[in-house]
Amino acid sequence: MGIGSRRLLRCCAFGLAMLTRSAIAGPPYVSDDPQPTDTGHFEIYTFNNGTATRAGTAGESGIDFNYGAAPDLQLTAVLPAGFERPTGGGASLGASNIELAAKYRFLHQDAFGLDVSIFPRVFLPSGSNLIGDNRASVLLPVWIQKDWSGGWSAFGGGGCTVSEFRAMDFCQIGGVLTYQLLPKLQIGAELLHQTADSSGTPATTSVGVGWRYDLNDNYHLLGYVRHGIENANETDQISWYASVLFTF
Repeated sequence: MGIGSRRLLRCCAFGLAMLTRSAIAGPPYVSDDPQPTDTGHFEIYTFNNGTATRAGTAGESGIDFNYGAAPDLQLTAVLPAGFERPTGGGASLGASNIELAAKYRFLHQDAFGLDVSIFPRVFLPSGSNLIGDNRASVLLPVWIQKDWSGGWSAFGGGGCTVSEFRAMDFCQIGGVLTYQLLPKLQIGAELLHQTADSSGTPATTSVGVGWRYDLNDNYHLLGYVRHGIENANETDQISWYASVLFTF
């Protein structure tokens, strides 16, 4: 394989890793829940995440703003800085893809038996050939949730990311089961699958565990780790997410 081909494959792998992270909308999980931020309230995440593969490590740090603009409507903006460190190479830092999104819940558990939302998300070009994706893309997902007495809840769904660079298009589906273990501690497990893209990155399946600890009504600690069980060396040897959440 020539130098140009290796660079293209490495860039595609990093690009997919960044897009996989960007699909994260239900922190700390990749799969989202359909419940919007309460009307007139804010949820602000300061986060760090990353994915390690055979090609290297890529990730982001930033701020995820969420505002309850109206009943059943949440507006979201994510401002990330990205990093990439190829195996055997030096690290690169820079601005990553800004995300703009709107979540709308159109079905409710009390009437329908499930909460159901759409959450279209736009990724703006990063403006860099090294960090993030320098082309715009759109994620078009549907998310559902069911809660039970006793502290159990399940949510998930999926959608597809469509890019200006059609070779990077892919789809994801995932589900999460959570349990309120203690009054301030929730734990959960996730199963996630992502299709292959046409740039040579294979399909991937992974499992993850997450937790949320409520320090009080306004401050919360979130964590998550994930490991690939399909094509892990190329897509997801290990992933992580850590966040401090402010709610008010």
